[in-house]
Formats: sequence, structure tokens, C-alpha cells
Amino acid sequence: MAPTYPPPEGAASVRDALRALRSAGAAMAQSAATLETRPAAAEPPRLQRAEPLEGDAVRVRRVEGEPAVGVAAFLDGIQESRVLAHWPGGIPLVHGTVAATVRRRVGRTLATWRPDATRVERALFVPRAALGAAAWRALAEGCAVRDTLEAADAGPWHPQELTARALSAVQRRREAAETACAELWCAEGDGPLFVDGGIASAGSAAHSALAIGVVKSHRTLYVDGDALPRVLGLAGGERTTAFTVASPRRAAVASWYLRLRDPAAHDALWGLVRVEVALERATPERCDLVSRWLLAERSPVSLPDPRWGAMAYGVRLTEEYLRAVTR
Repeated sequence: MAPTYPPPEGAASVRDALRALRSAGAAMAQSAATLETRPAAAEPPRLQRAEPLEGDAVRVRRVEGEPAVGVAAFLDGIQESRVLAHWPGGIPLVHGTVAATVRRRVGRTLATWRPDATRVERALFVPRAALGAAAWRALAEGCAVRDTLEAADAGPWHPQELTARALSAVQRRREAAETACAELWCAEGDGPLFVDGGIASAGSAAHSALAIGVVKSHRTLYVDGDALPRVLGLAGGERTTAFTVASPRRAAVASWYLRLRDPAAHDALWGLVRVEVALERATPERCDLVSRWLLAERSPVSLPDPRWGAMAYGVRLTEEYLRAVTR
């Protein structure tokens, strides 16, 4: 993927994509809503046991020491996709924009680290096998196109399945952009990097002492048995002991739950984040130090964002920057 400046060659702005679609004879869609805002089949919430790293069970402990500023930079990514047109047979033609960036701390504000640490990609995401070779060539002549199907996929396909495939393809491109930015910082940056989301799939960054993943969503809780009420009962400034999060498709990382703000008058998951760091670096002292850094990021508050209870202000500013450069 190319850096933001200058614009990547062969990119597909919405205008480029619309022009290519009209030239190819596609039926234009009427809805402008992004796929990310449409209701989706939710993965059922679940509990998953994790292997403790500190002691023989997941326990609660107060973070040792006062909050301290330690984060040097923030990494975030965004995506936006919408159906622009339909090909005969109900095939959705989806325009996707993805972006990721590293913004470093300079005094009391954030600045772009360097041009190749901001990555933007725009393309038309279409199922090549469903379209056929002639239609694919016609679209590719006017804009950048990405195939949403794997080589082994065989039709026929439900139109909603094709839309879901396109959304997944856009998400993979966003994750690839985030991984590239994380690896670049961990190879050449200076200081801890706050990654909005997990680092287990962040390539070599998952093994770096610089990368700190902060997960705000908790569809999966890595606890079972007596540990569940301990996690849900965390008070502001408390954390759990560390445990291992492992997956066949991702790097094993050390993780723990940290309550950023007291959850009084809120639900049990409010103000709760799950922290990920390289497994090789997960000593109790290191977990406390990283937790102190994250507690320091509670101020300023990220209002009016509805996620402010678990969202660092630096992440909010980084996301606003990405929205601006992708307009």
C-alpha cells in the first residue's frame, strides 16, 4: 500500500469508481449507507480460559505506582465501505477506503511521524469469478479493483454473502495497513506505541517491546470459573494478573484486564480494557509500568465519543486525523 502523500497511483476514489462503473454498465445503487453501519450477525459472546502467567490463577491487584506518561506514539486504523452499484444477478460492487497511521507525541499534541507511516488505500472490491473476465477488465481499466473471493471459492453465491465477503476483504486491507505501520514503528520508532486493538496479528510487532495493544471490545472474555466475577468487579486503577492469549493463526501474547475508570452507574464492562504485550516481556513489573502509562492516558477525556470510558484521547485524535485525510 502506498503512503498518503502523494496519493497512491491506481487508487480508486469514489468518483473514479463511479465513472468506471457507469462505463461498464453497472446498475447504480441508491443507498449511501456504509456497510460498517448496517446491522450484522453478531458473534455470540463467549468465555475462554487462558493460561495464567502470574501465579496459578487470574487474580486482582492494584496497579503499583502513580500514573505516568510513557506512550510515545499512537496507532489507529479506519475503514469505510459502501455498495455503489449492482452487476446483473444481484452482485454488489463495493467501494472501500482503508487508512492507518502512526501519530507521535510532540509536547501536548500529536504529529505525523513520517509520510510512509500514514497509509491510505481506495479500491473497488468485487467478486472476480462472479463477474467474469470481461467485466473485471472493464472495471480495472477505470480504477483499482480487489478480488473478494478466494481461488477455491465456488458459486453460486447469495448476494448478501458477496456483500459480507467484500466487507471482510476491506477489513483485511485495513489490518494489513495497521500491521505495516506497527512493524515500521517497532523497527525504526523510538518509545512505546499505543496500538488501538490487539497486537497478536501485528506480525513482528507482536514480539516487540515497543508495541502495546489496547482492546476495548469484549465479545470474548478470557476468563472462566471464579475469575469472571474478579474481572467484572475490577475497580478503577486495578488490573488482573497476566495470562497468555494464544491462537493457531496469531502470535501468543501476554494479556491482562485493566479498569481505567470506576464503573459505578455503568455496566460491568464499562471502562475496561484488555492489554496485550509481547509474551517475552511480561514480568509483573512490566505489566504495572504499562498499566501506569495507560492510566495516564485517561486525561483529557475523549468526549463526545460514546466510547470515552475506554478510549484514550490520543486514539481519538488519531482517528480524527484519518477521517480528515480520507475525505
